[in-house]
Amino acid sequence: RCCCGRLIGDHPEVDCSWPVCQAAPHRDGGEWSVQNHTKKSPTDAFGTINFQDGDHTYHAKYIRLSYDSSLDQLLHLMVKEWQMELPKLVISVHGGIQDFRLPSKVKQVFSKGLVNAAETTGAWIITEGINSGVSRHVGDALKGCASPHLRKICAVGIPPWGIIENQRDLIGKDVVCLYQTLGNPLSKLSTLNSMHSHFLMADDGTVGKYGNEMMLRKNLEKYISLQKIHTRMGQGVPIVGLVVEGGPSVILMVWEYVRDNPAVPVVVYEGTGRAADILAFTHKHMGDMGELRPQVKEEVLVMIRNTFSLGQEQSSSLFHILMECMEHRESITIFDAESEDQQDVDLTILTALLKGTNMSAADQLDLALAWNQLDFAKKHILVYGQHWKIGALEQAMLDALVMDRVDFVKLLIEHGVNMHHFLTISRLEELYNTKQGPSNLLLHHLVRDVKQNALSLDYKISLIDIGLVIEYLLGGAYRSSYTRKHFRILYNDLYRKHKVTSVKWLPLVTKNSQTVTPDNSSDCHCENYESSGFVYPYNDLLVWAVLMKRQKMAMFFWQHGAEAMVKAVVACKLYRAMAHEAKQSNMVDDTSEELKKYSKEFGQLALDVLEKAFKQNEQMAMKLLTYELKNWSNSTCLKLAVSVGLRPFVSHTCTQMLLTDMWMGRLKMRKNSWFKVIMSILLPPTILMLEFKSKAEMSHVPQSQDFHQFTWYHGDQSPTNSKDDLSLDYDVEKVAQKPGERQVDGGQGNLPGTRKIYEFYNAPIVKFWFHTMAYMAFLMLFTYTVLVKMEPRPSVQEWLVIIYVFSTAVEKVREVFISEPGKFQQKVKVWIYEYWNFTDSIAVILFVIGFGLRWSDPPVQTAGRLLYCLDIIFWYARLLDLFAVNQHAGPYLTMIGKMTANMFYIVVMMAIVLLSFGVSRKAILSPEEPPSWTLARDIVFQPYWMIYGEVYAGEIDVCETSEDCPPGSFLTPFLQAVYLFVQYIIMVNLLIAFFNNVYYDLKSISNKLWKYNRYRYIMTYHEKPWLPPPFILLSHIGLLINRIFHHRPPNELDQEEGDVGLKLYLSDEELKKLHDFEQQCVEKYFHEKNESLSSSDSERIHLTTKRVEEMFLQLKEVHEKVFCIKESLLSLDSQLGHLQDLSALTVDILKVLSAVD
Repeated sequence: RCCCGRLIGDHPEVDCSWPVCQAAPHRDGGEWSVQNHTKKSPTDAFGTINFQDGDHTYHAKYIRLSYDSSLDQLLHLMVKEWQMELPKLVISVHGGIQDFRLPSKVKQVFSKGLVNAAETTGAWIITEGINSGVSRHVGDALKGCASPHLRKICAVGIPPWGIIENQRDLIGKDVVCLYQTLGNPLSKLSTLNSMHSHFLMADDGTVGKYGNEMMLRKNLEKYISLQKIHTRMGQGVPIVGLVVEGGPSVILMVWEYVRDNPAVPVVVYEGTGRAADILAFTHKHMGDMGELRPQVKEEVLVMIRNTFSLGQEQSSSLFHILMECMEHRESITIFDAESEDQQDVDLTILTALLKGTNMSAADQLDLALAWNQLDFAKKHILVYGQHWKIGALEQAMLDALVMDRVDFVKLLIEHGVNMHHFLTISRLEELYNTKQGPSNLLLHHLVRDVKQNALSLDYKISLIDIGLVIEYLLGGAYRSSYTRKHFRILYNDLYRKHKVTSVKWLPLVTKNSQTVTPDNSSDCHCENYESSGFVYPYNDLLVWAVLMKRQKMAMFFWQHGAEAMVKAVVACKLYRAMAHEAKQSNMVDDTSEELKKYSKEFGQLALDVLEKAFKQNEQMAMKLLTYELKNWSNSTCLKLAVSVGLRPFVSHTCTQMLLTDMWMGRLKMRKNSWFKVIMSILLPPTILMLEFKSKAEMSHVPQSQDFHQFTWYHGDQSPTNSKDDLSLDYDVEKVAQKPGERQVDGGQGNLPGTRKIYEFYNAPIVKFWFHTMAYMAFLMLFTYTVLVKMEPRPSVQEWLVIIYVFSTAVEKVREVFISEPGKFQQKVKVWIYEYWNFTDSIAVILFVIGFGLRWSDPPVQTAGRLLYCLDIIFWYARLLDLFAVNQHAGPYLTMIGKMTANMFYIVVMMAIVLLSFGVSRKAILSPEEPPSWTLARDIVFQPYWMIYGEVYAGEIDVCETSEDCPPGSFLTPFLQAVYLFVQYIIMVNLLIAFFNNVYYDLKSISNKLWKYNRYRYIMTYHEKPWLPPPFILLSHIGLLINRIFHHRPPNELDQEEGDVGLKLYLSDEELKKLHDFEQQCVEKYFHEKNESLSSSDSERIHLTTKRVEEMFLQLKEVHEKVFCIKESLLSLDSQLGHLQDLSALTVDILKVLSAVD
């Protein structure tokens, strides 16, 4: 044989067929070496191996390469071509090449720990890759957890090419080969292990020899350690060696590891035999001075000789290597599976990494964060007494947020990270622009939509862009603090000018109330402003998590900070709007459904918190619904819930009780409220006989700011009073009352007469009936006007109608101007979106046109009268909205609206059938019809009435009544029969069935729909002046005068933008109490939820299963021990029998000897 391991006959004079590293027979007398007697050529073996293992087929990438190949090209192949994710840890497993047996418990602990370590840290496992020895045990460990179609663990085998059996099956470029793992028992070659995912077959030109593959393996590990563990971190990829059994070469490998710079930590698995046990024994018996006692030293030498069958000289040499390893014993960790208090293998590996390297606490925390090892960080890094540099934990917090590590964020907060100090504008922008974690492609689409131009790939999203996106998603009435003028000024100073010149007058309230205090020095820098942080950072981070589609992170931030209920509502709205945008963008994935699911989760959270708060304290729960949210565009939770369309929330008993109180105002009525209100309207003196609620009973009812600006109220108040001075206890009563009357208003709600009149006419229920009565009178006059002859000049009745419509138009204009959005275009958009506002606009416009035309001569005047006749339809239809207030009629009105909106497609299909018949029928019966617009009418006229049963029997067969029959007229009866069958029998019944289905679907939720729509009715009448048209003009004049004389300065208007509508104005102390109450409700909610979860059947089954598995392992261990005892007893019995035979033989010999004597 040649020194390369091949037969001499395999080296002909011609070029041989092994192109990668072929051996050349050495003709000189020098020593044979791989460097001098082999040559390289391009690889001829790479592709994919299919391992057939029972019912499963496992796939693995492979390549044949030289042992000294370029490491840069090799890593590029693995990461780019094979799509392997760069590891966060490399576990290099070393051990015996030949098969060896592991005890059952030892193997189970090894398998479980190795898999956990690889899965949780994203590690690569590197072995020899052959189907024997330690590589086989690694393969068995992976087989217990791996799916043939989804491999989460990268196991890289680096075997020598020369020892692989069935090499010829692997020859080929980019091939898919089927590999047989069953080897020849008589062969000295080895097969590949099927559970490895990648193979690097190191070729040095030899056959049947090990050695140079270790050079490739060590160099690759060294090169990987130079790569960054994460793009955000400076640490390289850590390497750890794992020793299981093994021969002398393993001890030599440990020696190289611990002497390397930096040293590579090694974990020795005690109890696996040979080299591992020798290393563990020596490590445990080393003294404090690094020396062994003489008797122990002799015992170690004996172990080496007996274990490896070495001579005296070789044993001494290996012993010296072993002692040099012990000089670096801080890099060696012993794992004993038999020990009761021994931690798991995965934690031992991670502990060895920290113990064997001189990393700082911050670097250790970065490693634990990259590995996502929370328990490890708790026990070994974030421990009591650990000193942390300023900003180290904040950097870890930023990394945890970027990497979506929710548990680490919670842990860091528990260990003192101040989120108010941590969160700055620059960090929040960095979070929005991160490329790590879940994809945020939808956010980029939204930014592009709101900016209305294309974005470059490296475009950096700003907080102003985020503010525009939030406003776009939450609706036109919402104003994000990121887009406010003062924030824009500060943002420009921070990131464009890099210097603040004059901002002493700027109070900053960023999104969710980020307050930056003015600096006294004029030459302060941008960082001074960021140091103030966000007052409610959890709100900003919640919005960030929602927009970035990080649901677990969003749920975590929802639990922290104040305003839990409104945060859930906002998150629900954002997710729902994002789902709609994803669906409109025609995204092919299931993003829309995923976002809808997240939206429902937050909607249910909001409902659960409301339910819990309502059970705890009804009045406090109602206050949570309507108190002013300074952090959320000065809105209220109820208003946001309505804009979301959160029907279960709005239809909750708590919300409905609040709406009822708002509807009744201060009136205290339980029965026949409509009768009492109408009688009081008709007979005003009876108002003084009505009961009114006290201040305590009205403490939870929201109020408008204009309520405190009533003319006689401001007579005793300073005009400089701010909104914060407005008390929810209605301090206006004390102003309205005379000193002698103040004691009268006790708990019974007794009010002075003027105050009763004011409260009566400002109650929404009174406004409703007052406006309804005026509207009915208007309809009677309008009906009379259109029914009688129109005179050249308007009659008194018509003038009254004109004045009513004109005053209604003025009121509609006022409604547009008082709506919440800041820009006029948005005001019109929000206002016109309401259906009845749209119909009212059409009604007013038609009336104005008709009114203009009626002043002309009779032909044009007739057109004006016709417009009157058509216009009254809209005014009569407006009566339907009045029924919406009623609990019984309201749901039916909702059903009608849904049916009308959903029947579009069926009506279109019916129109297609109608046109197909109408055109054909008209063309056959009227072949010589001249061009005329009447053709369009004739096409649909008779076919349309046929739908309702009018078949025009006399015109079915036109030839019966007329001898002059058009050609083909005999076809019309057949066409009409088919048309009536399709249209009347099928389409009409389909429409009826559809309506029936809609009815039953809505009947179950109609009450919820009515309760949800009830908010709109109440708010509509709350905002209306108490005088109905046409007297409403007097109210308009009064409001105009009040606005002129009490005009706020521009800076105040900017500060209070969006501050309209009903809400509770609470003091800081009251607000704190309310937030504390809400936080207690959230804590109780989660406490009860955890209790119910722990007592649930699934949790009990899980615990029972876990205990049964533990018992099974213990019984299995007992069984193995019993088996060992049985074997020992059998062996002892055999030895005793043999001893008895010897005793008997001795006795016989003694007898013979005695006989001879």
